[in-house]
Amino acid sequence: MDTQPGRQRCAADADEVRGICVRHDRRADALIEILIDVQHARGCVADADVGVIAEALNLSLAEVHGVRSFYADFSTTPKGRCVVKLCRAEACQSVGSDALAEQLRARLGVEFGQTSRDGMHTLEAVYCLGNCALGPAAMVNGRLIGRADSERIDAMITEVGND
Repeated sequence: MDTQPGRQRCAADADEVRGICVRHDRRADALIEILIDVQHARGCVADADVGVIAEALNLSLAEVHGVRSFYADFSTTPKGRCVVKLCRAEACQSVGSDALAEQLRARLGVEFGQTSRDGMHTLEAVYCLGNCALGPAAMVNGRLIGRADSERIDAMITEVGND
């Protein structure tokens, strides 16, 4: 469920959201694809968007909210231009992710679940990136890093900043 981070425009625009629903023929079975498209276009799926989607697809608010809130990749607020995910599961903790977490907090100036004031960085805790044999595992803007360390993550963060 890749999204395009760094799009700081999650203000309500019902017409844009309706247009996305129309492109999917207002099909309720396309709800996840619609949520992905809304987040990609707008940077997040705001609360106001849930009502527009529910109305367009003839679903209840609870149904749309339930799907949006079930999947951790859907955000209600815009994420930073650079999204750093660090695996916090036991396998990665056993090979150093706790120390890496402290380094990332200091480097980015945010806690897990936060975005920096300048909108550049978001730090997220995840509980498995499916790379347990190469822990600690991290991800920067959808690019997986095995045997992650602060130098490798910093290099990717710098690369994103130079895009």
